[in-house]
Amino acid sequence: MTAHQPPKTVRANGIDICYEIFGNDNAEPLLLIMGLGAQMIHWDDAFCEQLAVHGFRVIRFDNRDIGKSSHLTGGKRLTPLELLKLRFLRIPVAATYKLIDMAKDTVGLMDALGIKSAHLVGASMGGMIAQEVTLSFPERVRSLTSIMSTTGNPRVPPPTREAAAMLMAPPPQSKEEFIVRYGQTWKVLRAGHFPEEEALDPDRAERVFARGLNPAGVGRQLRAVLASGSRKERLHGVKTPTLVIHGTVDPLVRPEGGKDTAESIPGAKLLMIEGMGHALPMRFWAEIIRAIDKHARGAAAQAA
Repeated sequence: MTAHQPPKTVRANGIDICYEIFGNDNAEPLLLIMGLGAQMIHWDDAFCEQLAVHGFRVIRFDNRDIGKSSHLTGGKRLTPLELLKLRFLRIPVAATYKLIDMAKDTVGLMDALGIKSAHLVGASMGGMIAQEVTLSFPERVRSLTSIMSTTGNPRVPPPTREAAAMLMAPPPQSKEEFIVRYGQTWKVLRAGHFPEEEALDPDRAERVFARGLNPAGVGRQLRAVLASGSRKERLHGVKTPTLVIHGTVDPLVRPEGGKDTAESIPGAKLLMIEGMGHALPMRFWAEIIRAIDKHARGAAAQAA
């Protein structure tokens, strides 16, 4: 049975961060960084346990403005006009904080847990944060795995109309509406037929709802992504062993985003997963976990 510590909260980078650990204290630390508006439990318990079985100390946490971590204030709901100005006129979006601040949260959590360096695995916005940690604090990163993420390069194709509409939809007003919306959202993001996932969605939605929603916080996170600009040029200087994983049918961060990330980082490996959208369905876990494990072990051997 894998060791599993219940969630705890720690003060880091001036905020409270809620985190949870799977695996043994002396195992290689592996930090999981979640995406936009997604609580740490979107790294499924069983997914974390399977990584821990491979010999990692797996740490998942709520980013700022989500779940049980600190909720901040300020910022208005993003408007379509601002998005158009950003896309066509390159007028930056105003933001309460940027990805570098979220990267500092990640490093602050590592400091609080006494972790000098770790393997970083980030999904979507989490991949962007992991990239930013690698760029700004390279000595803290043993290996980087960027999943369904991108470089911020404006030339990467935008989300599909359906995925973009979902991102901009007004927040649900009741628990019932949230549960329905949750199912609809993930159906769009998975971009395929996943009955085994859809059967679990109502329970997952209940769990997310119970931990608390913060629609304004999701808006601030989105602004942070859009205000942080492109990392593409800076990524050319990354020396950290990097693995990029992306689905071939991702409707939100298009497959070109993953390819652009891999092309931008010298020596990066690219794994395209056939039929995977913007989600981590159970049927792809074995392949993803095997790839993360092999990559992290390779990086550890290289560093030894």
